[in-house]
Amino acid sequence: MNLKKSLPFLTLLAISVLLFIIHKMVFYSLRINQETFYYSLEILYLFFFSFSAIIFGVLLTIKKRSFDNVGMSFLLATSIKMIFCYLILRPLLQIPKPNDPTERINFFIMFIAFLTIETLFTIRLVNEKK
Repeated sequence: MNLKKSLPFLTLLAISVLLFIIHKMVFYSLRINQETFYYSLEILYLFFFSFSAIIFGVLLTIKKRSFDNVGMSFLLATSIKMIFCYLILRPLLQIPKPNDPTERINFFIMFIAFLTIETLFTIRLVNEKK
């Protein structure tokens, strides 16, 4: 695999690792106990990274075959990702009223961060010349 094909995935990996380190540092500095979380940060980052990598791969494949369908493919892939995210978030939502909403907020912040990365990637992909 040449550098041009792997650059989006390497960039995604670098950004994910950077976000993870910052996330861990924030939790450490605010003394947030992660032991009680339903999902660990590592599992969530692995989940979001995997889905983003899959979306990147799908969009790059769609771009080669039919450039005009990249935007619609992004919307479809994001919708599918949202369904999986809901299924993962569902156990957290079924807790009646948690004393500490940190885990829910954490999940949504991570979802928005990776959605932003995917959106910026798609914008760059669509704005490239054929």
